[in-house]
Amino acid sequence: MSTTIESSPLPSGAAGGDPGGSAPSPKRSGRPSGGRELLRALPWVGPALALIVAVVFFPAGVMFWNSTRHISQSGVDKGSAGFDNFVTVFTFESFWPIFFRTILWVVVVVSITILLSLVIAQVLNKSFPGRKIVRLAVIIPWAASVVMTTMVVYYGLEPYFGIINKFLVDVGLISTPEGFGWTRNPGTAFMWSIIVAIFVSLPFTTYTILAGLQTVPSETLEAAKVDGAGPARTYFTVVLPQLRSALAVAALINIINVFNSLPILKVMTGSIPGYDADTIMTMVFKYIENQHRVDVASALSVVAFIIVIVIVAVYVKVVKPMREV
Repeated sequence: MSTTIESSPLPSGAAGGDPGGSAPSPKRSGRPSGGRELLRALPWVGPALALIVAVVFFPAGVMFWNSTRHISQSGVDKGSAGFDNFVTVFTFESFWPIFFRTILWVVVVVSITILLSLVIAQVLNKSFPGRKIVRLAVIIPWAASVVMTTMVVYYGLEPYFGIINKFLVDVGLISTPEGFGWTRNPGTAFMWSIIVAIFVSLPFTTYTILAGLQTVPSETLEAAKVDGAGPARTYFTVVLPQLRSALAVAALINIINVFNSLPILKVMTGSIPGYDADTIMTMVFKYIENQHRVDVASALSVVAFIIVIVIVAVYVKVVKPMREV
């Protein structure tokens, strides 16, 4: 005698049910859309965006606009000038010497600053008595006014009463105090401008590299020591590659700052006639101060802006600062 057991049908989509049944739809998350997220974030990022527009984009827009206008010495806009202001810039007889002097200025200052900062940061990373005081002392050139520092050096180089000039006489580098006017000659004034620029750039660069040194794992250094690597090999094959990001940031910011530097060169070389000690930034200042040509100065500023963008783009492309070690 057989007994038949009938089972009740399973609901659609349940285990053992119709394989072709549809699964229950997942619940929608309560996450707002991109537009709503932007509106919610706007009160927080809005003031920063407004400040960027007011401080960066608006002046840049005015600069680009003025570079295409014919503006009189009294500041009256007389209409469109097309590219005449750029023609004036590039046909200026001293433009290319000034251009190459600007590149020399940036390369020498940034290169020497980074090399010296690597040495100083390595020393400050060691334990020695008074390390905190020395670290604080390194900040002083950075905390002090650039103009004030440059003025100290400028008057220190005066032939008759300058303390730096007197020191150079005492150590035998020059014969008589009045025999050499460091700030009267374009070449020597430009050289001392480079020294001052390196001096005021060292603190930021040193601290950036020092921060990178403190992120190097001690286990990696111990492993290199166990493998028989000496101090020099450990530094160049283990430590230096770990400083890639810190060096990239320091070099990039220094390139931009040094290229746009005006106070040092204005103080050290401003009294020298002619254009033999000028960079692009000091030339922009001379167009405004001496010739009252705001339109031509704006065109030269646009050229400088493009040069900086190209330099930064090439640097990022070649160095690849974000590439992992």
